[in-house]
Amino acid sequence: MPSAQSPASVFADSKNHYEILDGLRGVAAVMVILMHLFEIFCNGNYSKMIINHGYLAVDFFFLLSGFVIGYAYDDRWKKMTVSGFFKRRLIRLHPMIIVGMTIGAICFYFGDSAVLFPNIHATSVGKMILVMLIGYTLIPVPLSLDIRGWAEMHPLDGPAWTLFFEYIGNILYALFLRKVSNVVLSILVILAGAALLHMGLTRPQGDIIGGWSLTAEQLQIGFTRLLYPFLAGLLLSRVIKPGKLNNAFFWCSLLLVVSLSVPRIGTKEAPWQNGLYEALTILLLFPLIVFMGASGEIKNSFVQKLCKFLGNISYPVYIIHYPLVYIFSAWVVNNKIPMEGAWMQGLLVLGSAILIAYAGLKWYDIPVRKWLTGKFVEKK
Repeated sequence: MPSAQSPASVFADSKNHYEILDGLRGVAAVMVILMHLFEIFCNGNYSKMIINHGYLAVDFFFLLSGFVIGYAYDDRWKKMTVSGFFKRRLIRLHPMIIVGMTIGAICFYFGDSAVLFPNIHATSVGKMILVMLIGYTLIPVPLSLDIRGWAEMHPLDGPAWTLFFEYIGNILYALFLRKVSNVVLSILVILAGAALLHMGLTRPQGDIIGGWSLTAEQLQIGFTRLLYPFLAGLLLSRVIKPGKLNNAFFWCSLLLVVSLSVPRIGTKEAPWQNGLYEALTILLLFPLIVFMGASGEIKNSFVQKLCKFLGNISYPVYIIHYPLVYIFSAWVVNNKIPMEGAWMQGLLVLGSAILIAYAGLKWYDIPVRKWLTGKFVEKK
């Protein structure tokens, strides 16, 4: 994402898990899809993009990931090896990565657009299959294999870049972060937060966006976006004492949706204002939302079922939706479709992504993870 990893199975065996946080992960994933659907209609003027800050959902996913990893695994290391941890994380995340890359390959040529994706028509099937196979490993492809023309490290499934950084966060946790004291972790959080704030204030375009390309600049952006939220989430899992908040899912969802939907702030002459908003949202608001979500109780059976559903589909829908968005975007550009003429097709993409994600979860992801866990995870 997470990246947008799911819910119950990621928590320690005997622990209660935070159902509201599961639901919020799903809310953020849906907001990402909506942002991607609207994105094609801004005609390159991203200041007018609807759900203007939707890409910050990625930073929210990283924060949730740090929180969940700390909560689930911090007290398990006397009974778990580093290799055992890596096996668990690979089993949790990697089966759907393979599905996402496969769907991306199947959909690849259906999104042909000379204007939008200049490299597709010149890409052989063999080269596309090579990119798919590399994608299965989540190793970023070099620019020489940029078969779409957007300089993505995973051209068949763009959002997979966040899983690449998610894996890096998991590696850092297992090899180093799990051992550090809260004092050291607090210092790291402060330093990472300062770097994030600096990026928001100094980038010429005035936003915290990027990380999906295998270039020095984009990798720096990706690591900056990963480190503060992941570290802050891990620290939160160790130090907070959740309170009791009524209707927490509603209030947290409202804060999350509003923060991601706020129109672009500031002017061309003062882009730092927008960067400051985005930095403060990640630095302050997202941790507050996680604290509120962890402090809430669900007393309504409908809300409980909704959170469970949203949590279950959050990671699958995130990792499989973008190949469908590529096709939708190419259709819009090729046929010069205005937004008011594409809302039904947009809803179809959203609904299809959710249905495919749910089917993939039930008929592939859960059974495969269950088999892999039984075969490769040590019994303790």
